[in-house]
Amino acid sequence: MLVGLPFAPESPWHFVYQNRIEDARRSLQRLHGKDVDVGPRLAMIIRTIEEDSELFESGRWSQCFRGTNLIRTVISVGVFACQHLSGIVFALGFSTYFFELAGIPLSHAFDLGVGVTACGVVGVIISWSVINTVGRRKLFVGGMIGMTIVMVLMGILDVVHTSAARWVQASCTVVYALIYQITIGVIAFALLGEVSTPALRARTIGLATACQAVFGTLMNIVVPYMVSPQFKGRLESPITDFSFPKVNPDKANLKGKVGFVFGGASLLGTIWSYFYVPELKDRTFQEIDYLFHHRVPPRKMGKVNIEDLSDNA
Repeated sequence: MLVGLPFAPESPWHFVYQNRIEDARRSLQRLHGKDVDVGPRLAMIIRTIEEDSELFESGRWSQCFRGTNLIRTVISVGVFACQHLSGIVFALGFSTYFFELAGIPLSHAFDLGVGVTACGVVGVIISWSVINTVGRRKLFVGGMIGMTIVMVLMGILDVVHTSAARWVQASCTVVYALIYQITIGVIAFALLGEVSTPALRARTIGLATACQAVFGTLMNIVVPYMVSPQFKGRLESPITDFSFPKVNPDKANLKGKVGFVFGGASLLGTIWSYFYVPELKDRTFQEIDYLFHHRVPPRKMGKVNIEDLSDNA
């Protein structure tokens, strides 16, 4: 990151906020290329910031929870909450350990763990093209539905005690990683940058990041307790010749059945995302502000014609 940092241009929005218009123009030129006329883009940034400054008082934290900004904050925080409700910590963070618990040999469990990570990388690469063709809303809601199905299927397969079921269950984790990275793994960050209003973007991003950290901490504490077995081999007594089972009474021993837990949580996230995840593909920041200021329901934003809305107003 340090090597690449000198080549990263400063945000043109930051320069406009500081009234450094020419620096903003040069930054836009670096971002879009020397042959691109950045005048309209610069004018849009200036106009959006001017309108925001009239509506909000210097970007105070309290503004994130007032008026239409509240729904923006809810969306920004909610998309990251959905990532953890879908079971990302279980499926990716503890995949190798889960494969071992499922009875897969250690060497194969490690290989499958690497495969999960590789599929995640492939998913991110695929997302580069589909995010601007399929759109944010369809990908996010579709991804939540897909991961709900995969999690429930993992839970069902854990009840079936066959070698084939174990391998299919492990394969579900690989499929999960692919779906996650194509959909909500990347869409959440795109929505965060688009939903937050420019005047409050830094604070909204801070709130969303804090939410992600809190959920991540909780999941990393809870998931091992849910997945781990209660019995782990046998413990030799130093006093007698007898041995007895090593008991972990605080472990839930759910193993793959934790898929039912995250399947239910994913279903709740799917319902939330249907009502609150907007479609903002090909929208300018000015258009997005207009939609939120006129209290258009998030699930209908992709179908609204701005000109028709202006005529009705």
